[in-house]
Amino acid sequence: MVRYLATRLASAIATLVGITILIFLAMRVLPGDPLAQISTEGQGQYRLSPAELQRARASLGLDQPLYVQYGGWLLDIARGDLGRSFWRGEPIRDLILRRAPITSEIALIAIVLSWIIGIPIGSYSAIHHNRKGDLLIRGILTFLTAVPSFWLGLTLVLIGILYFNWRPPLTIIYFWDDWRGNIQIVIGPAIALGLGLSAITARMTRSSVLEILYDDHVRTARSKGLGERIIIIRHVLRLALLPVITLSGLALGGLLGGSVAVERAFGVPGLGLALVQALNERDWMVIQNLVLLYGVLYTVINFLVDMSYAWLDPRIRYG
Repeated sequence: MVRYLATRLASAIATLVGITILIFLAMRVLPGDPLAQISTEGQGQYRLSPAELQRARASLGLDQPLYVQYGGWLLDIARGDLGRSFWRGEPIRDLILRRAPITSEIALIAIVLSWIIGIPIGSYSAIHHNRKGDLLIRGILTFLTAVPSFWLGLTLVLIGILYFNWRPPLTIIYFWDDWRGNIQIVIGPAIALGLGLSAITARMTRSSVLEILYDDHVRTARSKGLGERIIIIRHVLRLALLPVITLSGLALGGLLGGSVAVERAFGVPGLGLALVQALNERDWMVIQNLVLLYGVLYTVINFLVDMSYAWLDPRIRYG
């Protein structure tokens, strides 16, 4: 177990180093230099002369060799200094700290909701394979899987406004400041994302339970006289949850990155919306650090998923 943990940890660290290199090079190779945009565009924007443009690049360290820029960026990250937004002048760390709690709350509620709905429904569907209940559930799950989350979000907004006179706050309200106002902000996006994800979770659970339900160790448990409920909980679900955990881990990484369409539908200023705004404005410093944050989140979540594998199934070892 210790060897497995050390190997996966080394792999995660190597992945993070590769992510930083790829992000850094991509931001220097891809088009969209904000300084060049200022110097070439008119329409009321200040135009930089070639000398002013060169001085601006020097002040930002963009005239230095790439390896010097990369090392300086890593040192700034180690000190907790993520720089400032090029257009707004706002510290990027403050932007992340302000928006991340709302996005994280929406993501976690959506994942929990998908488990609460998806795992019981998927298990029931597998146990009653090809019966009327299973066929009905499969039809509903197919529909929910096909419905885009942003469409579901807009529908929830319209229903809440027209029938319940629901007016969610348009500003960020944290749970520790006003939990009622906070719930009004996060509950709509969480339901819109959680319903679609619960359908995928249910289908994955159904497939996994069906695959394990007739294995030899399950037959042995039945031959010993164990009750069906105990068999399902102790011997089937524990192994069936492995692919569900993988699915939820990947989904959590994406949700923490922010679901832009759902955030727009509900007017929630989350991390995903911040990235889209930075892309539109060519604010490369914000883009660089937000993409790095998403990469770190994915790597950490995948590492935790790997650890949960070893805990749920001791037979798993890193090959």
